[in-house]
Amino acid sequence: MSADPTARITAVDTHDIRFPTSRELDGSDAMNPDPDYSAAYLVLRTCEGGHEGHGFTFTIGRGNDVQVAAIEALRGHVVGRSVAELCADPGALYRDLIGDSQLRWLGPEKGVMHMAIGAVVNAVWDLAAKREGKPLWQLLADAEPEWLVSQVDFRYIADAITPQAALELLRRGKEGAAERAAELLRSGYPAYTTSPGWLGYSDEKLIRLAKQAVADGFTQIKLKVGADLADDVRRCRTARQAVGPDIRMAIDANQRWNVAEAIEWTRALAEFDPYWVEEPTSPDDVLGHATIRRAVAPVKVATGEHVQNRVVFKQLLQAGAIDVLQLDSARVAGVNENLAILLLAATYGVPVCPHAGGVGLCELVQHLSMFDYVALSGTTEDRVIEYVDHLHQHFVDPVRVQDGHYRTPTLPGFSAQMHQDTIDTFTYPTGGFWAADLAGADPAGRDLAGTEPTA
Repeated sequence: MSADPTARITAVDTHDIRFPTSRELDGSDAMNPDPDYSAAYLVLRTCEGGHEGHGFTFTIGRGNDVQVAAIEALRGHVVGRSVAELCADPGALYRDLIGDSQLRWLGPEKGVMHMAIGAVVNAVWDLAAKREGKPLWQLLADAEPEWLVSQVDFRYIADAITPQAALELLRRGKEGAAERAAELLRSGYPAYTTSPGWLGYSDEKLIRLAKQAVADGFTQIKLKVGADLADDVRRCRTARQAVGPDIRMAIDANQRWNVAEAIEWTRALAEFDPYWVEEPTSPDDVLGHATIRRAVAPVKVATGEHVQNRVVFKQLLQAGAIDVLQLDSARVAGVNENLAILLLAATYGVPVCPHAGGVGLCELVQHLSMFDYVALSGTTEDRVIEYVDHLHQHFVDPVRVQDGHYRTPTLPGFSAQMHQDTIDTFTYPTGGFWAADLAGADPAGRDLAGTEPTA
């Protein structure tokens, strides 16, 4: 479809979309026992026929309305902008959004407003990729290194990586990129699964799903831990017996512990050969992570899904606090800030294994890892993308996982677009499912919600 050089953004539509995942304890962990996977979702409307940008940020239920309100507060920065100029330079909007001083005061560059900026920025990238007729990973991989550097905000991180150093990394990433892209299309990108390991699951369900994961080709699974040590010992023993000695098994405490407690607890589980311990303490505690890492080696330390911006990631890397960097596609300010984080990880030689546990996060983050492989790090060694088999059927271009690998998306865009029927059904509180549920009727929506994992 031809692009209209005069087209403008005409509207920003927002939706509070929630799924009742808490009813099956999908997503349950030691810190978040009853999450309802939710998306503060937006659509950028244009007067360019057929072109729209879709984006969202992830929450776990109550407060999703607050997140939607934050997105709506950014509408004035977006409506009326030239579509062509916006897509040619998403970084200009990114800088405008993080630079709104009155809204910035609510962060700065962290929390609800920052996540709202990420949702809007990601929608712009979705629109830009659709207009180019490319999946986002390919749009980024094909881009000139100089342009990519122009999209990155180096303020506060220039002591760790300069624009010139980033340019050199991206120029090196171009070497062999075409061959890696072809390999990506052939083989996909390695995945691991968290589907067996939710804390609320019975041992029988854990065993069934862990064995199924191995049969499906996954070489790593993850278990939630942190509520009760004796229970964790039993569950880790059960899982290790189910998958055997050769499958990597990560554990995830979801920020539950103090530093000393994290060390003691991880050592108590070391007999089950955990590959990494994830979010062992507060995501803001850089030095605490460094202390834990020194104490629990050879168990690796991983964190990132709640790291609020590129500045904290910089400090985690500078302090030698993590072995695995877990960026999130919707926690920071979108693709632009995640480019900065990928460049930081490449500078320090730390593998990126993204978080993808929530609704739509698998769909988004695959593009970032695939770009990193093709045009930045050039490797998938010790790199895996999290996979959770929840709610993918609600997306127009859902993830496809085969033989333990993400299959490479080929449709134009950022894979962020939801079906209109999903929006109509799961918008809170007026959508068909919630209206019936809140009225006390049986909404008969469990199959639509897709809350029963199969992997």
